[in-house]
Amino acid sequence: MSSGLPPLVYHPCYSELNLPATHRYPIGKYRTLYQALLDLGVPASHFTSAQPITAEQLKLIHCPEYVQALCQGTIDAKAMRRIGFPWSEQLIQRSLTSLGGTLKTAELALSEGLAVHLSGGYHHAFYAAGSGFCLFNDLAFTAAMLSKQGTGPILIFDLDVHQGDGTAQIFSHNKDIITASIHCEKNFPARKQNSDWDIGVSPDCSDTAYLEAVAQSLESLLNWYQPELVIYDAGVDVHQNDDLGLLQLSTSTVAKRDLFVLEHCRQRNIAVAAVIGGGYQRDLDALTAVHLQLFKAAFTLSGSSLGREIKT
Repeated sequence: MSSGLPPLVYHPCYSELNLPATHRYPIGKYRTLYQALLDLGVPASHFTSAQPITAEQLKLIHCPEYVQALCQGTIDAKAMRRIGFPWSEQLIQRSLTSLGGTLKTAELALSEGLAVHLSGGYHHAFYAAGSGFCLFNDLAFTAAMLSKQGTGPILIFDLDVHQGDGTAQIFSHNKDIITASIHCEKNFPARKQNSDWDIGVSPDCSDTAYLEAVAQSLESLLNWYQPELVIYDAGVDVHQNDDLGLLQLSTSTVAKRDLFVLEHCRQRNIAVAAVIGGGYQRDLDALTAVHLQLFKAAFTLSGSSLGREIKT
C-alpha cells in the first residue's frame, strides 16, 4: 500500500450499467469519484480491484430461489420494479463484484485497521427480495462471511438517510452481528424493520442534533458490544442538496460525522470498513464533493497530506 493512505477498493464495472437517461440512480458517480481521487494524487496502483463473489456464496444470507431467479433473469417483473433497475447480465455482474468489494474492504480493514470501498451500502436487500436499488446486501454478506470465519462481534453502523431495513431483517435473530441505523424517519422505506439500534430523525433535524445522535449512538454501541469490526455505511443522501434525502445537513456536518466515526473507532483499535452508501444528486461533481468527505477523514487519520486537499 502507498505510504500514508488507507486501502481503497474499486472496480470500473460499478459505473458500467446502461440505464435510461431519466433514471434517478446516478450510476456514473463511482467513476467520477475514482477519477477525483486520481486527480488528488492517489496512484492508480494503490487501488485494490474488487473481485466478484459467486451466486452460491450469496446463499449464506439470501434465499436460494431468489438468488437463482435473479441471476438467471427469471425473476418476476414486479420484483424487478421493486428493485428499481431493468434486469441485465451487466447488472448481476456489477452487483456480485460490489459484494466482493465490500468483503475485500473488510478483510483489508481487519489487517490494516481501516479501508474504504468506492461502492457498497446495498442495505435494502432482504433475505428473499430486493428493494430500493439493492439486489443483494453487501453489508450483511460481509458481516456473515467474516462472522462465520470467527470475527466478532461485528457492528453494522448505517448512517444512510434511509433505514437499513434489509440488513435488520436478515440479522433479526443473530446476536453476533449488531445492526444500527440512524435515518430520516419520514423517508423510504415506509415500513421500517427493527434494527438492534434505531434512531429516526425528523426532516428538520439540525446539524448539531444529528451529530449528537451519531456520537451518543456510536459511543453507546461500542461500549456495550465492543465490536472487533465496524462496517460503516457513510451514505451522503443526508445532505441538504440530495434529491432523495429530505434532511438539511451541510457538507461540513457530513465531514464531521465521518471523521468522528472513523476516529472514534480507531482510538479504540477497532477495525473500520467504510462504504460510500447512498447519494442521489444529479450533479455528479457536487455529489462527488460530498462523498469525498469520507476519504478526507480516512486520509487524515492515516496521516496522508491528501486529506488537506479535499475541500469541505
